Amino acid sequence: MKMILLALFVAVCGFAAERPNVIIIFADDLGYGDLGCYGHPSIRTPNLDRMAAEGMRFTDLYATAEVCTPSRAALLTGRYPIRNGMCHDRFRVLRRNSLGGLPPEEITLAAALKKQGYTTGMVGKWHLGNYENVITHHPMRHGFDFYFGLPHSNDMNPTPAAPKGATARLDQNPEWWAAPLWLGEKRIECPADQTTLTRRYAEQAVKFIRDNRKKPFFLYFAHTFPHVPLFASRKGSPRGLYGDVVEELDWSVGQILDALRREKLEKNTFVFFTSDNGPWLIMNQAGGSAGLLRDGKGSTFDGGMRVPGIAWWPGRVPAGVVTRDLACTMDLFATALSIAGAKIPTDRMIDGVDMMPVLTGRGASRREVFFYYRGAQLFAARKGRFKAHFITRSSYGKDDTQKHEPPLLYDLWADPSEQYDVAAQHPDVLADLAKEVECHRATIQPVKNQLVEALPATAQSFPR
Repeated sequence: MKMILLALFVAVCGFAAERPNVIIIFADDLGYGDLGCYGHPSIRTPNLDRMAAEGMRFTDLYATAEVCTPSRAALLTGRYPIRNGMCHDRFRVLRRNSLGGLPPEEITLAAALKKQGYTTGMVGKWHLGNYENVITHHPMRHGFDFYFGLPHSNDMNPTPAAPKGATARLDQNPEWWAAPLWLGEKRIECPADQTTLTRRYAEQAVKFIRDNRKKPFFLYFAHTFPHVPLFASRKGSPRGLYGDVVEELDWSVGQILDALRREKLEKNTFVFFTSDNGPWLIMNQAGGSAGLLRDGKGSTFDGGMRVPGIAWWPGRVPAGVVTRDLACTMDLFATALSIAGAKIPTDRMIDGVDMMPVLTGRGASRREVFFYYRGAQLFAARKGRFKAHFITRSSYGKDDTQKHEPPLLYDLWADPSEQYDVAAQHPDVLADLAKEVECHRATIQPVKNQLVEALPATAQSFPR
């Protein structure tokens, strides 16, 4: 009997070891044109370029929202944020004094993989609920076993010393900011030393990989940068401070891939690199580049939501492939569950689709349509090569909202910069996209909005 139990134990342990690890690396405000492998002429990204050469690079991958909070909610739940109240037309992201956050009934990717026996860790920026105000919004209350990072964007805790316009300045002073750094459920540093933040994130991520090398793990590595204010410990980029930040981020990716090779985990680990939205163009030289795409962060033009996407899994994802299949960051939820052998939740609408047919080169994308939301409003929709804009508005600044009837229509294959309206030539395409929008809207149910409720501004003293 003991021999039988021992054999079963060994078999179970062997099965656990064989289950692939999953790592998602999520940059903050990185533009479509900010990497060498996406055409940037002066930002040096050898590690991401090598990752793309050894894996698959996406040309038509979208962040699910045009700003931070809703984008992160979509990534971790596989759902448009309109379904869980994680978007709002006025309060576009959770603020420092917000009381709301990702609802506890939402199933995060971490929670779903934890049920499959995965050890789950997060390093970096959360921004799905300020756990300094409400501890139940902490990542470790949403399925993560380990956490090291900031509760929200690094510009949300300015000190009285910060001058006007400090976020976009290139002569940054650490004394202008007091971002709180947490390890687990304990604040360990405030103000966080942002000049070493990317390096320390990488160290914690590598340690997590090393500590969990003998069991399946999920690592969500959500970088603070290149969101402003910009800090880097590595200098010398021809692109200046912004280039320094992106090049250090690239270095950190190299540290992750090197750790996997060193632990002989590279053939059993799926790694995906992408960004939460497009570049923050109004930050001038402290912001990035969307390349040939129109506009940037905050906009539903493609510059605001089409982002770099690189998949890496030696032996499973073919090397040197560029795919033009339509995909979005929500799809990572269903893809990771597929990799882990887990079932997609059936008690709620999951908008993400499994990308494994594309990733393995065995089939086309299962994503036919993508809907572009700005806050809680659907602004545009894409199907195949065509994208219809029903509403447009500038990314930031004055309210210049325009409703279009008929909608603007762009052929993104011929016109990726969205300059030439072809609606008059394709009434059938507009009709088809209108039907897709109608079908999608029929699935939306009203829920409590999580971005409105907040503490009075005076309720948070400085520094905390």
